[in-house]
Amino acid sequence: MRKTSKANIASDLETKGKSEVRNATEQKGSMVLDEQLQKVAFLAKSLSDENRLRILLCVSNGKKPVSAIVEEMGLSQPLVSHHLKELKRSLLVNVERNGPFINYELVDPRILDVVQTLSVVATDLLAARKTF
Repeated sequence: MRKTSKANIASDLETKGKSEVRNATEQKGSMVLDEQLQKVAFLAKSLSDENRLRILLCVSNGKKPVSAIVEEMGLSQPLVSHHLKELKRSLLVNVERNGPFINYELVDPRILDVVQTLSVVATDLLAARKTF
């Protein structure tokens, strides 16, 4: 039978304490990662529609009323309004009321960089693909 000394007990407690702290830190890190991935998925979902991407490009040059977006896009007003609502919900466009008009503009120009990067990756991946 092994004799248990105070030093051994202290060492065991210290090791268990470090292990518990490490596990808690890993769990916290995992939760932070999960939250970040949820945010990225939320944004990616908003960017997953071709019409929304086109609307983002349309409003990237400054404020535009819905009527100008409809005309430029060649889409119906209800469809454009639906996509603008989703882009607003996703915090990708600013909305400004000006009398009877509602103007939209891109919130952050970095989103254009994201779209450009996705475009390059998509082009590269699809170029290498043999079948669809």
